[in-house]
Formats: sequence, C-alpha cells, structure tokens
Amino acid sequence: MSAVYRVDLDAFARNLRRVREAVAPAAHMLVVKDDAYAHGLEPIVTRAVAEGVRWIGAFDVVTGAAVRRIAGPDVRILVWLIGGADDLVAGIAADLDLGIGDEALLDDLSRLEADRPARVHLKIDTGLHRNGIRPERWEAALAQTATLVAAGRVAFEGIWSHISEASDADDDDARALFLAARETARAAGLDPRFSHLAASAAGFARGEFREDLVRVGAFSYGIRPSGGPGEQELGIEPIATLWATVTTVDAAGVHLDVGSLHGLPSALGARFDVLAPEGPRRVEAIAPTETVLAPWAGAAPGDEIALFGPGALSSATDLAELIDTIGEEIALRVSPTVARTYVSTAP
Repeated sequence: MSAVYRVDLDAFARNLRRVREAVAPAAHMLVVKDDAYAHGLEPIVTRAVAEGVRWIGAFDVVTGAAVRRIAGPDVRILVWLIGGADDLVAGIAADLDLGIGDEALLDDLSRLEADRPARVHLKIDTGLHRNGIRPERWEAALAQTATLVAAGRVAFEGIWSHISEASDADDDDARALFLAARETARAAGLDPRFSHLAASAAGFARGEFREDLVRVGAFSYGIRPSGGPGEQELGIEPIATLWATVTTVDAAGVHLDVGSLHGLPSALGARFDVLAPEGPRRVEAIAPTETVLAPWAGAAPGDEIALFGPGALSSATDLAELIDTIGEEIALRVSPTVARTYVSTAP
C-alpha cells in the first residue's frame, strides 16, 4: 500500500446533519473550495446532495460549473471569485449565483449579452477587506444594480459579507454595518431574497448572525477552529485520516512514504507523536518524500500508520496549532497525488 487519504462519507453525513441542526432555521450552504477542502469534490457533492444540501458555495466559476455537473439542476451554487466578463458569461451559462463585490463587475454585466438574467448577491465590505463594495460606494453600487434589474440583466437575489470572527466586538460592528447596508438597499427598491453573513464559527455560536444562509465549510468536514471549542463540544467529527505505509526500517528510524511534498508540513518534524503498533512514537523528521519515526521492535515494511484524523492521535487542527496555523490549512495541503479512498455504508 502507499499513502492514502481515507474519507468517511458517513461521518461527513453526520456532520451535515449536525450543521443543519446548529444553524437552523437558516439553511446550510456547504462550502467546497479547493476540491472540497482536499476531500474530493465529486464524492462530497454527491453525498451532500443525497443528504439534502441545496446550497453550495463553490468559490470560483470553474468549481461552480463542476458542482453543477455533479449536483444537477436543483441545487443553488454561489461563486464569488469572479475574474471578469468571461467568468460572468460562464457563471450565467452554468446557472450559478454570482457574488458580486466589485463595481467593475457590474459594469461588465451591463455590457453582456446573455440569454437569462444574472442572479446577483451584492457584497458589502464590512471591514474584513477580503473583497466587497466599500460602504462609501454602496449607494452608487445599488443604483447601478437597480438599473441592471430594470433592464432585465440582473435578478437581485441577496446581500452578503464576510466577517473576521476574530472577536465578538469586531463582528458586532461588522453586523451593524451589514444591517445598515441592507436597509439602504431596501430603501433603494432592492429587497434581497437572501441575506448571509456568518460562516462556521459565528453560525454555530451566534444566532443573530445566521440570517437566511450560513456558509459552513470547515465544520462540515470536522475541522474545528484553532484555539476554539473542540470537536466533541461542537458535535462534529473529522472525516478523513491520512495514512502512510512503512517503506524501510534502518538505523535512522522507521521511514514512511509521505512527506512535505505530499502536504505534511516539514515544520511539524519532532513536534508530534503517531500511534505505532507498540505505542506512541515521535515523528523525528519530515523530508520532501518521506517521514521518519522513532523505531519500535518489529517495525516492518507494509505497516500502516495514521498521521492525522480520527484514526490517529492528532487531528488536523491539533497539528496546525503546533505551527501557529489553522486546521483547514493542514487538510488543504494534502496533495492530489495522495490517493483517496472512501468509506460509506450508504447504497
């Protein structure tokens, strides 16, 4: 056997049910950026749709079009990394909802010849500065949007934003700005069908932030926040385990067939233990194509070792906290060259 990322789709389904329960009465928008957080887009989307997910956040237009092919016509798909006119054309053709946070994209929409109106969610920058229309430009953007709606080029679907989730005070300020922006839109004759502000952490912890949709990515895959509540407290579980295989055993230690080029950060060397057949063993070093463990009696090529995930001593977030990053970054680093296998009892 070689290194493999083993994904438990039944655990994923349990997380989806937990997320749905936590964010109700809002709907769960499952975020599937970066190949579904490195878990594999097609099996994740297929199972999510089977479990009743009807909103998916796909990040970019290429991913959104791929989700549409997998999910079929009955799922709403939001994208918000939009590069310009070509992306708008492709997004409209794939029946995607478009997260517009740039007035230049409204200009592009005014010049497009499309066979249907673009479904637009207008984004207000509430202070994170990731993207979004600045508050001082909001009224101008609303006026431009209203013109496009009147011309039949745009269907105004929503208002949305990102928040930092760094502190309650910062998020409260962002929410106040968001609510004011929505009232300004309504006064301009643009009443959104959907409002969405919260992602995983705020969606679970702060009911007043949930609005109509909550965009939940990391928690759906069982990735808890660094420095925050644990998986058990949140009621979620990691869905994937990174397994490696012993290739050789020598005086330097026990060598595994996974390294930093496969997505395991070299900075984790000498910082965590894995469970070997004879108990925990330290990860001594992480090289580009291999990881070296402290030895144990009877170690042999072919032995399987779990590096992180539910079959291991550590979760992705546990490892992330050791090098001052976030758990989803560890999961996202798993290379597409690492084989993925899927476990499920569903038909």
